[in-house]
Amino acid sequence: MMKYRDIDEDELLKKLSEEELQRLEDELEELDPDNALLPAGMRQKDQTKKAPTGTFQRDNLLAHLEKQAQEHPDREDLVPFTGEKRGKAWIPKKRPDPIIESVELEPELEEALASATDAELCDIAAILGMHTLMSNQQYYEALASSTIVNKQGLNSVIQCAQYKPVPDEAPNSTDVDETLMRVKRNDPDLVEVNLNNIRNIPIPTLKAYAEALMKNTVVERFSIIGTRSNDPVAFALASMLRVNTTLKSLNVESNFITGAGIMALVESLEFNTTLLELKIDNQSQPLGNTVEMEIAAMLEKNTTLLKFGYHFTQQGPRLRGSNAMMNNNDLGR
Repeated sequence: MMKYRDIDEDELLKKLSEEELQRLEDELEELDPDNALLPAGMRQKDQTKKAPTGTFQRDNLLAHLEKQAQEHPDREDLVPFTGEKRGKAWIPKKRPDPIIESVELEPELEEALASATDAELCDIAAILGMHTLMSNQQYYEALASSTIVNKQGLNSVIQCAQYKPVPDEAPNSTDVDETLMRVKRNDPDLVEVNLNNIRNIPIPTLKAYAEALMKNTVVERFSIIGTRSNDPVAFALASMLRVNTTLKSLNVESNFITGAGIMALVESLEFNTTLLELKIDNQSQPLGNTVEMEIAAMLEKNTTLLKFGYHFTQQGPRLRGSNAMMNNNDLGR
């Protein structure tokens, strides 16, 4: 770079030809072709060498395009049009006018209909099939009672039924710590432990429940639906099922247990003969075809489980699991 410091730029420019100066000017011109806010003339350099022919004339352009279109030859049709009509023209059939027959009713009905109000006629018409005069709820109310349901007459407007709002389900009021102590004490009154939808239970606490159930001889139903349980909890429950001889129902649905945790639970059934119901459906991620095939194989080996809550995604494992549960129920009868 040191050798270019003492170069005389003016001397170099004097040595350039007119064509080279034009090229240099084009390179140094600051243009922005991507800026849509600038006019077209400022986004790119003018490369037109031809002199302008004048201002834009729209009528002359349209006349030139029309003349060019007329001079262009048309493409010949594959089948020339001759205007010949083929076949028979369609003539609609004349339908006879319907004859309105006079219906004679019994004198009592004639008198009742003659003195009926619009509201009563509306109810009768709706019961006979004209459901546009009343809603379904009004229709069934009219069938079940003898009172007038639609009191607005034939000019009534159907309105949707006002349903009562259903309140949300009350939160689970189970005391987690107290229930855990009762499980550890083997409380004879504690037959069912329901921790469903309690999302703030720590994982060590759930594992402590599994460890306490190893020695518990009273609890028969244990449910932890929607408690954010994961594989460590599933492994602890699998170890519990290997030694527990009292638990009859286990529900771990709607959690974050993967295929490894589910397989640990299912494999523990080989050492458990008292569990009658196991529900593992609706986990955060699908188990996969391999895990489902292994689950079906383990269910076929088990002879005591009566209910298995899981929706298989493949038809083969689904059929094998269903047959295994049917066989176990037949054996238990």
